[in-house]
Amino acid sequence: MYNYPINKSASFPNFKCPPTIEVLGMGTAAAAPDRAVVVLGAVTEGPVLPAVQTENAKIITSIIQSLLKLNIPREKIQTHDFRIEIQYDYQEGKQIFRGYKVTHLLQIINDKVELTGILVDTAVSSGANNITDIKFTTSQPEIYENQALSLAIRNARQKAVTIANTLGVTLFTVPSQIQEIASSAEPIPYATAVFTKSAVTPIEPGQLTIYAKVRVWYMFADR
Repeated sequence: MYNYPINKSASFPNFKCPPTIEVLGMGTAAAAPDRAVVVLGAVTEGPVLPAVQTENAKIITSIIQSLLKLNIPREKIQTHDFRIEIQYDYQEGKQIFRGYKVTHLLQIINDKVELTGILVDTAVSSGANNITDIKFTTSQPEIYENQALSLAIRNARQKAVTIANTLGVTLFTVPSQIQEIASSAEPIPYATAVFTKSAVTPIEPGQLTIYAKVRVWYMFADR
C-alpha cells in the first residue's frame, strides 16, 4: 500500500509527516518435526460408578506402565482430561438412567517421532480405547521463526524497492517502523479415532511450515 500522508500536527502546525511506503512482507521456513504430542486414554461405562472408575484406573495404570517401559519420562505423561458423566436413555419422552461414563485421557510428549506408531500401539495393547489427538511440532520453534522473520523482512524490502522504482523516488535504506504480525507454525494433526490392536500403526510426521509476517514503513524522497 502506498501512503503519502500530509497531516498537520497540533503542536507543530508547520510540520508535515514524511511520505512513506507501507508494505507487508511474508516469509516461511520448513522444519522437520522432532516432537509428537499424543492424547489418548480410556473410556469405560457401566451402571455402578465405583466399578467403572476402578476399571478405568486399571487401564490408565497399565497404559502408563507400558509407556514408561518405552523410556518415555514420567514427567512427559500427564492427565489431559478426566470426566465422569451420567448417561441416560430417552423413551417416550422420559429420561431413564443408563449408567456412568468415565473418561481419562493422557497427554504424552514424545521426542522420538519415529516411535509414535509404536507408542500408539503399545497404549492400545495396554487397554487404550480412545485416541483423540496426535500432533507433530518442533522443540526449537524460535530457530525457524527467526528464519521466517528474516525472509519476511527481505520480502517487504523487495516490495518497497519495487514500488519506489515504479514511482521514481529514492527509498530510505532503514525502515522508519517495523511491526511483526503474530503468526506461528500450525502443529501437524494426524487423523485420529478409536484404535484397535493391529500391526504397527504407520504414522508419518510430515513437515512443519513456520510462517512470519511483518508490516514495514519506509520513508522516501524525490530523486
